[in-house]
Amino acid sequence: MQLHLPLNGEGPLRSRLYRDLRNALLDGRLQRGERLPPSRTLAGELGLSRQLVVEAYERLVAEGFLVSRPGSGTFVERLPPGRQNAVTPVGVKPGAHWPMRPLWGDMPARRYNFAGGVTERSQLPWQAWRRCMQQAMRDEQAESRLYGDPQGDLRLRRGLADYLGFSRGLPCDREQLLITQGAQQGLDLLARVRLAPGDVVALEEPGYPPARSVFEAAGARLVSVPVDQEGICVEQIPADARLVYVTPSHQFPLGMPMSLPRRLALLELARRRDMLIVEDDYDGEYRFAGRPLEALKRLDNHQQVAYLGTFSKVLHASFRMGYIVMPDGLRDALLQAKFLSDAYSNALTQRALGHLIEQGDFARHLRRMQRRYIGRRNRLLAALETVSDFQVMPQMAGLHMAVGISTDPASMDALLEREQVTATPLADFYAQLLPMSGVLLGFGALADESIEDGVSALARALLHD
Repeated sequence: MQLHLPLNGEGPLRSRLYRDLRNALLDGRLQRGERLPPSRTLAGELGLSRQLVVEAYERLVAEGFLVSRPGSGTFVERLPPGRQNAVTPVGVKPGAHWPMRPLWGDMPARRYNFAGGVTERSQLPWQAWRRCMQQAMRDEQAESRLYGDPQGDLRLRRGLADYLGFSRGLPCDREQLLITQGAQQGLDLLARVRLAPGDVVALEEPGYPPARSVFEAAGARLVSVPVDQEGICVEQIPADARLVYVTPSHQFPLGMPMSLPRRLALLELARRRDMLIVEDDYDGEYRFAGRPLEALKRLDNHQQVAYLGTFSKVLHASFRMGYIVMPDGLRDALLQAKFLSDAYSNALTQRALGHLIEQGDFARHLRRMQRRYIGRRNRLLAALETVSDFQVMPQMAGLHMAVGISTDPASMDALLEREQVTATPLADFYAQLLPMSGVLLGFGALADESIEDGVSALARALLHD
């Protein structure tokens, strides 16, 4: 190991060397069990005589902080008392404007996994992905540019434009597409270029907590707008809203699609009030019943909609790649914000994903996942229907469903943990309105063989307390 010892201050060298070694123990640069540099090596690095280093080591050995092991070296035996009980100063804190909220992260791993927003890592097209990564590395090796394109890899944007055309009925040009580090960065970029502190943002309630956190961090004033069986209640959107965030293909978390009349009303409202609509189509690829609905952006004739998409649900949640279909009026500002944020998304991953789409492996994987998940969805619905006290919300798309219950357990998290069930209470998706009682059940990573037993465990947890 290398050890920086400044040897500053007053006094003889041997005292300064001893003090610096002891400080290294106190401040954590040396840990218990760690081997110190040989005395000859440290002496050479510091420009000291070896005898001074030996004396400092021997003094710390005598005090019990170091131990000498013949043939092995000198090791840290214990730390000074001040280090073991040290309290690290808090130091600089976030500004008063910054909203401190619990992070939206991984859910606990339990026997029955109804976690939402995740798919099976094992089902990724690993062989095709390895081939595409190798192609991407060859592309990178031949690349002459020093930096990537803030807008995103051209092959990926070209393939993505074709994909959105056939999968979502959304004609778009590659110049309208901006590649992001997941949908979350897309939300952040849109908030940066559209919102000033104090601007009003309307959000569906119940809704997606990470989106709420992004707009809150931007200093916006958030207004919750209720949803009904047709989607967001457009007439309740505040007159001064600068932005409205919606999930029209598969309302998060309740699951209903936004009706066509409601979509048209929202678009007309946005046109009249110069309001940006952020359409988060987080899992619209998975549709199990009815005619596929057009994206809201498809109906947008006045460039009021920013369409937000992600590869997390088609591939995996850890696959941090998303995109925005940009309204023309925000394009230049979004590209600038992306450049200021991180310059550009990972070039190697973008190239590989571009190859995956171009060679047809992405579409084949999606078709395979659609077949897999429709079977799992139907099996889960059949199991839920055996429990009369469960009210399953209509669900025609996506990888989760909402289940209402007539009771309202006071300690739902503890009850779910007791039965080894991973699921999210619907109350977690409310911020201002009275929450409904129930749970969100994801089936993207749910083992097929555990569905019936998992529903039984869920019933025991929520209905028989």
